[in-house]
Amino acid sequence: MRAPGTPWARFSAWLECVCVVTFDLELGQALELVYPSDFQLTDKEKSSICYLSFPDSHSGCLGDTQFSFRIRQCGGQRRPGHAGEKRGDSGAPASLQREPAHYFGYVYFRQVKDSSVKRGYFQKSLVLLSRLPFVRLFQALLGLVAPEFFDKLAPCLEAVCNEIDQWPAPAPGRTLSLPVMGVVLQVHIPSRADTPEPGPPEPSGHETLLPAPVVLPSVHELDLFRCFRPVLAHVQLLWELMLLGEPLLVLAPSPAVSSEMVLALTSCLQPLKFCCDYRPYFTIHDSEFKEFTTRTQAPPNVVLGVTNPFFIKTLQHWPHILRVGEPKTSGDLPKQVKLKKPSRLKTLDTKPGPCSSSPPGTQRQALGAGRGGQWGWHSQRGCPHPQSRARGPLPSPGLYTAYTAHLHRDKALFRRLLKVPLGVGCSPWEGDPGLALRLSPGDPQGLQKKRPSDVQTAVLRRHLLELTQSFIIPLEHYMASLMPLQKGIVPWKTPPQIRPFRQDDFLHSLERSGPQLTCVLKGDWLGLYRRFFKSPHFDGWYRQRRREMAQKLEALHLEAICEANIELWMKDKSEVEVVDLILKLRERLVRAQGHQLPVKEATLKRARLYIDTAIGSLPKDLQAVLCPP
Repeated sequence: MRAPGTPWARFSAWLECVCVVTFDLELGQALELVYPSDFQLTDKEKSSICYLSFPDSHSGCLGDTQFSFRIRQCGGQRRPGHAGEKRGDSGAPASLQREPAHYFGYVYFRQVKDSSVKRGYFQKSLVLLSRLPFVRLFQALLGLVAPEFFDKLAPCLEAVCNEIDQWPAPAPGRTLSLPVMGVVLQVHIPSRADTPEPGPPEPSGHETLLPAPVVLPSVHELDLFRCFRPVLAHVQLLWELMLLGEPLLVLAPSPAVSSEMVLALTSCLQPLKFCCDYRPYFTIHDSEFKEFTTRTQAPPNVVLGVTNPFFIKTLQHWPHILRVGEPKTSGDLPKQVKLKKPSRLKTLDTKPGPCSSSPPGTQRQALGAGRGGQWGWHSQRGCPHPQSRARGPLPSPGLYTAYTAHLHRDKALFRRLLKVPLGVGCSPWEGDPGLALRLSPGDPQGLQKKRPSDVQTAVLRRHLLELTQSFIIPLEHYMASLMPLQKGIVPWKTPPQIRPFRQDDFLHSLERSGPQLTCVLKGDWLGLYRRFFKSPHFDGWYRQRRREMAQKLEALHLEAICEANIELWMKDKSEVEVVDLILKLRERLVRAQGHQLPVKEATLKRARLYIDTAIGSLPKDLQAVLCPP
């Protein structure tokens, strides 16, 4: 984000740059244009953008496709964030703050037959590069801009970028009208003060907007129900995997499905920030390919969205694999893909097929591989052994994992999402709680079809929000108990320290103030907390909360100083002690003005007055040093 007053400052509050990627017969994917032209990308970043802006050859995407990716910034932060950017982040929810070390890429890809092109196809992508996770807003923006750009090319793009450079900054809590190409997009920028499920944006001001604005319900929220529909029975288990930061491979038929599923999974924990790495769309050409696929160490804490079946072989040692979308036939597989049997995994959900007639109680142990490296089922009974069929399909859609959920399934949720009670019109599997519901990815049986998808999404999002809040509230209560009492904060002494977080003490506190107070779900909550303590999300949550508490403690100490009688304190103090106080007050004043300390304006005014009073009590030579002309 560029400093205010510099060229493209308003543009950079929303986007880093706009890229155009085309297919060159000699070079393959090539970066045709970067706008603004002075935006600097490293060679590695350019390469990643080129490969991730096109679906791989296994997706077979014809027509127009939208998807997203996320790449690591190379070479560190090249432009330090200024005060305006920090103020914006301080008011935004933790999960929607700018990414300091990653770029989001929002892609509109077009592939159509074109006899005028030597290869016979027009292939080009328009990419918006941003640090903001506003997927819904940027997809809507691309839907307006990209079709026009493919017809008019560079002049259209320059005009759009100039319009974006006139947009107001995305300040949290504000409802903004964003004009582009004769359309006005009206959006609400979420803030920490918002209710968990705000309504549609209220019109900003009293003026009548012409033309009538296109109101976006959210800048970032996806249609969760549509994304999770193929694995609806396992949403709660997936929530646990996300909470614990477990490695998860998402195998999808296209980048659009892959990126939406990964973003839906990472949004499950809101309002908790997702602290692990995630890649909505990932290819074998990515610069982190070796890092993520190494077998010399445990799989990294990352959610990886892929479309190339090669990853089934490469990442078969990963503990959790989610297969969504219709599997390709064996003839679609590249010849070099030879798959081994991941014997540690079991399937929790499958598309009805040869095994769908298995009676309740049949235990589906693992995925197996037949001769020729093709997938098949390995089961005790009810299904043929994989070697009995020479050529089987890819693994059926579903979740493949050896993980056992800590919490019992919330049956009330499914009664709300289904038109019939649990167990009526679906198959309960007593032997494995993960098989309680078997829903077909194409058209799940028993779904409430008359209810609009946005209503179903609201039900699902509310369930996940309440589940996360029930888990986090006991941690918040215990963390608050570690804060020193305000009466122990005195003006002229170092403030007391925040007490350390002791896991055993917290676990003992759950008996009287655990999640059972706000959540009806039963299960091994203690076991879930113990595993959570080892996850990156606990580390991220604890660091953030401790930093906020330290800032609050510092603010309370500053308030205590400003409420004391500074002239009385200075009577018996040496010049060194007075100068030390002045320097400390100035340091805290700078931090408070940068919105790093939660201090009232009245306190800041009093602190400035105290600094002036203290400086006035010193000899002239010291005053000249502290207040140079």
